[in-house]
Amino acid sequence: MCEMAGNGDIQWCFSQVKGTLEDDVTEADIISCVEFNHDGDLLATGDKGGRVVIFQRDPISKNSIPRRGEYNVYSTFQSHEPEFDYLKSLEIEEKINKIRWLKRKNPAHFLLSTNDKTIKLWKVSERDKRVEGYNTKEENGSIRDPACITSLRVPSIKPMELMVEASPRRIFANAHTYHINSISVNSDQETYLSADDLRINLWHLEITDQSFNIVDIKPTNMEELTEVITAAEFHPAECNVLVYSSSKGTIRLCDMRSAALCDQHSKLFEEQEDPTNRSFFSEIISSISDVKLSHSGRYMISRDYLSVKVWDLQMETRPIECYPVHEYLRSKLCSLYENDCIFDKFECCWSGNDSAIMTGSYNNFFRVFDRTTKRDLTLEAARDIAKPKTLLKPRKVSTGGKRKKDEITVDCLDFNRKILHTAWHPSENVVAVAATNNLFLFQDKL
Repeated sequence: MCEMAGNGDIQWCFSQVKGTLEDDVTEADIISCVEFNHDGDLLATGDKGGRVVIFQRDPISKNSIPRRGEYNVYSTFQSHEPEFDYLKSLEIEEKINKIRWLKRKNPAHFLLSTNDKTIKLWKVSERDKRVEGYNTKEENGSIRDPACITSLRVPSIKPMELMVEASPRRIFANAHTYHINSISVNSDQETYLSADDLRINLWHLEITDQSFNIVDIKPTNMEELTEVITAAEFHPAECNVLVYSSSKGTIRLCDMRSAALCDQHSKLFEEQEDPTNRSFFSEIISSISDVKLSHSGRYMISRDYLSVKVWDLQMETRPIECYPVHEYLRSKLCSLYENDCIFDKFECCWSGNDSAIMTGSYNNFFRVFDRTTKRDLTLEAARDIAKPKTLLKPRKVSTGGKRKKDEITVDCLDFNRKILHTAWHPSENVVAVAATNNLFLFQDKL
């Protein structure tokens, strides 16, 4: 469990920030996804420019006592390029929507990355030795004339400076009519799913030219369309179970053993709306932007515009916990609708032991909810705390009446600075928070 301070709150401190802390940010540098690998030694980010940057845990920080959560750049590569669909006259952005790591089976690392249309499987490997003394080619790589080869020599392996190479091993394309919003690797580590607005496809990692459509919610007449798929994920242990969320605020659990097409869900998780809270914005703010199953596989969290809900997979009627993220924005929904912020898609994540939840908000605030003590914390990813071991001060938003010294009023919040993407280390209290073009790393104060 997280280290507690005297006042009962988790004490977090600044560890690192990656990226330049300048005001002029290019669109391509904005981080669009963050993902730790299974042991937390690597951390990948994707950006709107189609690049993937992988950070590696600093060995000294990992083995120091107390441990520190410090990462260095390990590899950077261009994963996707902008494309043009000539049939539909549509530009396909290079922006990386999601990254998912595969479990490690050999010295190399594998990850899936996707933009709106194409999924790629990347192999990231190290090379610190080179072969010298080839018979058929020169050291510069040019082929030798066979007539000049008079004797045979045994090539030798020499040490060289460490090189990290990223190479695309598979490209899974042409299977989605709509924009891909999710990919999820199955627990069997052989198959994965990809979801767009209306369909979910099942792929085998070795087969690029065919996928199986396992969910299709597209109506015969598109005028009858009432909802779209917003996120999808496989169960962490049961390879036949998956969940997907919708813009109507529902989550469906499907069992692939029951039928080849999972249009008939096994369970439907939905909370009935309180009629007294009904407004013009009800449908928009109830849309689920992210769903994540817990590491144990017993629970799942869903993020809608104003809250995070915890569901027990054994109980469909209502969530077992509900945490308001920024309830003070309920009175501001009209202006948030006008500036399109109401359509922002915030993600959420579990701590390694499922005892806490993290999600983002505006003004570069992010929220941590402790499920055991029911305490919550608002923290800010800000430049002025960018000194190692600086303690993060809890932030408070004043919701009317007299504003206290440390509080910020709702009207002073910056809606252009938002934390949409967060990730939590699988076994330690180290969190990664994407704030525009910067990646902040925080850890609990030991």
